[in-house]
Amino acid sequence: MDTGLSRVAVRLPGRVEAVDDVLVRSGAKPLERRMFGRIYGLRDSPVLAPGERMADHLAEAGRAALGGGPASLVLYGHTLLIAELDLCGEFPDRLRAALGLPGVPFFGVSHVNCTSVLRSVELARRYLARPGAAPDDRVLVLGGDQGSASDRGRYIPGTTVAGDTAAALVVGRGPARYRYLGGASTRDTRFHRSLRMTKEEFTLFGKVCCEQAVAVVGAAARDAGLTLSDVDWVLPDLSNRMFWRTFSGLSGFPFDRIPLDLVAERGHNFGVDSLLALQHADAAGRLRPGQRCALVSVGQGAYFQSVIVEVVEEK
Repeated sequence: MDTGLSRVAVRLPGRVEAVDDVLVRSGAKPLERRMFGRIYGLRDSPVLAPGERMADHLAEAGRAALGGGPASLVLYGHTLLIAELDLCGEFPDRLRAALGLPGVPFFGVSHVNCTSVLRSVELARRYLARPGAAPDDRVLVLGGDQGSASDRGRYIPGTTVAGDTAAALVVGRGPARYRYLGGASTRDTRFHRSLRMTKEEFTLFGKVCCEQAVAVVGAAARDAGLTLSDVDWVLPDLSNRMFWRTFSGLSGFPFDRIPLDLVAERGHNFGVDSLLALQHADAAGRLRPGQRCALVSVGQGAYFQSVIVEVVEEK
């Protein structure tokens, strides 16, 4: 039986911060600040308002994705490892209670940075294919980090600034909004130092990232029995516009089939970017039944993940 992904539920925080303000606090030089705005297209970053908690947004997104139905497993993909402190304490119990899923197994997926959410989709598929799985098993996949907790965690020099948006979807068997077709992941260990890389390593990282992103999308397409030319949309990591111009040039994939509307108003939001792009494109009426979409995530470290889905007509 096919694996299906539900529509994506998104919860935005109550405040917006100018990317340039983050850059100023982080000590970015004027040239980099101009590059982030004029070339990268980054303008705003959504952040939690006073009194808001990321856990509440995760719970709201999760309840919306569940639609009143059950789940037999919850996977929370996250980038910032500060969440590990919560995951070892009361966090899972509080979130399960808020989701209406007391006692359901809850696992954090981390240490693969911004690929954690799409990796959770792959792990959900493995769970559903396990021996003894029930046909009505469903996995709730959550994603979202509080970047605004620390500028050091949200500012990636020469690349992007990250915000606080939460998203969720359900992976299950049978009919759903999106049919899973294939997926792939890869890693380039030369960049394992992440934000501690040298200037030279950062420069090489920027070049290699686009090449690896093209490679992982191609691998995911092959896993689905397709080629890149069979893909209708690439739903991107929203780190910056220039990255995807380079991707288009390297791959030959049409730039106008990489929706980047959200780069200016939401920017990068860790592992949920491609889900935000998917939800936005679908809500805007761009997606048609039968179209194939490549979701792409890129993480420091360096990690690359892609999932190919087909849009299904809803009855």
